[in-house]
Amino acid sequence: MDRASLHWGVLLCALLFAACSSEPRQDELGASTISQERFEEHVRVLASDEFQGRMPFTEGERKTLAYLEEQFKEIGLEPGNGSSYLQEVPLVEITPTADSVMHIKASGQALALRGLHDYVINSQRTQEEVRWENVPMVFAGFGVVAPEYDWNDYDGLDVKDKIVIVLVNDPGFGGDDSTFFKGNTMTYYGRWTYKFEEAARQGARGCLVVHNTVPAGYPFQVLQATWNSAHLYLDPRGSDAYVPEAVGWIAKHAVDRVFSAAGLDFNQLQSQARKRGFKGMPINATASFSMDLDVRFDKSFNVIGKITGSKRPDEYLIYTAHWDHLGIGRKDAEGDSIYNGALDNASGTAGLLEIARAFATLKEKPERSVVFLAVTAEEQGLWGSAWYAENPVYDVRKTVANINMDGINPYGRMKDVMVVGSGQSTLEDILREEAEKVGRYVVPDDEPEKGFYFRSDHFNFARVGIPALYLKTGSDFVGKGIDYGQQLKSTYTQKYYHQPSDEFRPDRMNFEGGIEDLRLLFSVGRRVSHETSWPEWKEGSEFKATREASLEQPQ
Repeated sequence: MDRASLHWGVLLCALLFAACSSEPRQDELGASTISQERFEEHVRVLASDEFQGRMPFTEGERKTLAYLEEQFKEIGLEPGNGSSYLQEVPLVEITPTADSVMHIKASGQALALRGLHDYVINSQRTQEEVRWENVPMVFAGFGVVAPEYDWNDYDGLDVKDKIVIVLVNDPGFGGDDSTFFKGNTMTYYGRWTYKFEEAARQGARGCLVVHNTVPAGYPFQVLQATWNSAHLYLDPRGSDAYVPEAVGWIAKHAVDRVFSAAGLDFNQLQSQARKRGFKGMPINATASFSMDLDVRFDKSFNVIGKITGSKRPDEYLIYTAHWDHLGIGRKDAEGDSIYNGALDNASGTAGLLEIARAFATLKEKPERSVVFLAVTAEEQGLWGSAWYAENPVYDVRKTVANINMDGINPYGRMKDVMVVGSGQSTLEDILREEAEKVGRYVVPDDEPEKGFYFRSDHFNFARVGIPALYLKTGSDFVGKGIDYGQQLKSTYTQKYYHQPSDEFRPDRMNFEGGIEDLRLLFSVGRRVSHETSWPEWKEGSEFKATREASLEQPQ
């Protein structure tokens, strides 16, 4: 070969090598198919007035299920429940018509608490009515029984057939001792769902949680949206589990009036309730109240699609997002009564579709099966994911991880991404590595006191031992910093969260950063779907023992 031919040969090889080395890797090919234009179209459709706020048992549900099934088929997902894309979820819808006033007698004084303004209330009972006539009221601190913290607010306190009033959040909130409960990081004991569950175990006739915006994590107006509206629960027929006749929330200003009339200082008792040795007490007050209940049994549906793994098809990674929202409810100041739920959670559902498409385009199919699960009735109490966790289509012992999406960043590009429940599982380590590859960084949740780890569907997977990852929008806005990013998120909570104003608005929504988050979650999932190792709970996680016990069970 002459020198000229050798020169051109070397040059050609170099060019070919450069071309090969610059080709995107398979994970990049998959991530690049996540389209902002297509994502926004999904959000626009799902959050349109035509879908009526996507409430289960409504025409909005029918349209949502049809849309999701159509999209799953178009993407090329296999039916995820045998030959069907649907998993039936038996529910009961209970619609209260409550008195406009709750009458209180306290130390001889008569008070009238106004429904909607001073309290909101509903029932999980499948009966025709609730009637209270001078039912005694009891204060039980935080309403917590936590043996591991040597804490029992009900110790020596008789609440059977009484109305128990409890504080929101848990005793560690507001303190600087991270070993006392978890300090400002809310435990499950701080969640309102736990408080109702514990009140039931104690035999209470009713339970009212005292609302306070900071420890609750949202303003009272969020709760007002549910006044006299339908609530969904898992169908209780066949179960003898006790539930209180009525549960709800009472505004701080209203509970101040009740305690003052009873000769008690609520603020002082609230402070004392944070300290060991505090004892709950009757408050020398009774309540009279009535509520009619319209009970309807029906079924809703989870939507499930999958891609079968090429090497380990009997191991599963499950992506989740809830498709439902609040439907049609109380009108806002503009007369709008449709709670469209664009961010919460049309965006997460759209993200589920885009990540599913990304996996479906991969030339190298995932070695583990990847399941895409759009669950129902999250807004009503995480019921769709609870039903799935109790009645899994895929073996819990072979489900290696859950990645959940609930609210995709609509603000713009962020340098950071937040892990809700930081320190729980090794999924966070994979996330951190994938984030670093694209010049981003991972931080813990900046609002741990709000208990987000217990407020979305990943929690039901964690409860049965499956390592679960849930992200929250970061705050470090590209070019404008953390304060700016935090203000954007605060504005959403105050103006749009669970309000008719949570609509798809391209003029105020910028999903560019949300698409980056979705690509990150895809990259995490792709690694999990190919690696032979299993994600694990970290030492100190309250879910680690459940997982270990589950894996020890015979298959």
